[in-house]
Amino acid sequence: MSNKNSNKLNVPEARSAMDKFKMEAASEVGVNLKEGYNGDLTSREAGSVGGQMVKKMIESYEKNL
Repeated sequence: MSNKNSNKLNVPEARSAMDKFKMEAASEVGVNLKEGYNGDLTSREAGSVGGQMVKKMIESYEKNL
């Protein structure tokens, strides 16, 4: 299995915005996320960042209904 990131964005130009969004979410939940490799994060920390991102996306969607 390759170590390359297999996550693909539908709009590659959105990469920097998604990275910024991820950093903001990590900051909000108190996870020390750094640029590049973050393999030293626990599953709980990584999950809390992803969960915060989903929470913010759902809130944004609901506001726009």
